[in-house]
Amino acid sequence: MSCQHSSKFCQNFEFNRRIPIHKDRSTDPLEFQDLPQAIGAMSKSFDDGYVVRPHDHDRDQLLYATAGIMRLRTEREAWIVPPDRAVYIPAGTRHSVSMHGNVDMRTLYIDVAAVRERPDTLCVVAVSNLLRELILALSEEPVVYGSDSRGGLIARLIELEMLRARQLSLHVPLPKDQRLQKLCARLLADPSDNRTLIGWSEVVGASPRTLARLFESDLGMTFNLWRQRIRFQSAMEALSHGEPVSRVAEKHGYRSASAFSAAFNKVMGSPPSKIQVE
Repeated sequence: MSCQHSSKFCQNFEFNRRIPIHKDRSTDPLEFQDLPQAIGAMSKSFDDGYVVRPHDHDRDQLLYATAGIMRLRTEREAWIVPPDRAVYIPAGTRHSVSMHGNVDMRTLYIDVAAVRERPDTLCVVAVSNLLRELILALSEEPVVYGSDSRGGLIARLIELEMLRARQLSLHVPLPKDQRLQKLCARLLADPSDNRTLIGWSEVVGASPRTLARLFESDLGMTFNLWRQRIRFQSAMEALSHGEPVSRVAEKHGYRSASAFSAAFNKVMGSPPSKIQVE
């Protein structure tokens, strides 16, 4: 179409081109809690090692990082959020977030009274290619948008895709029992510790049988499974920093990279190669 055939179109095009598409976007979460629309999108970058101290929000959150790994802690659970994953956090959930690698974060703040479908518990979900592009697209829309605008349509699609997203077991429960708290804190600090329950019984002052029972009753899993989960979380961080799979496997008690890769894929939902830095 030429300007000779549609001068009105060209005038409108020139006018819109002169208007900045986006105003400066806030990185203050408080400014996203009372938006008029159902979903608000905030973009923020964090350096490796940065920790967001314990806090909560009035709206639900979906945290997604286009780069880097996030660790999330609540009072009773520790979660890891690798690439191509996002964590859904219900409103009022007190949590902290630590960054591993430089994290380029997108946060969706979701008004639970205004959306039709959403997860009802804290969970890590797989992010499909479509959901990823929708999150990025909404992050480029104006902070405030109408329900019938492009931003409103993108937000509705995000809502539908969130409901379809597959939930993953990327959390580690944390204990109430003080003896287990001591044991688990040591293992969280050094996941490569190979002590059995016999060895740990001398550290925490409880018999191996008592410790085994406490893992089942307090954490809902065996000691070996709990340790495997924190080891895979530790391995994921090493992989994200470019450490070779063979070395990560050896450091985490596996005799071969293939055995480690198979176990890792089964528990974490993706092979180690998906985590490694390109």
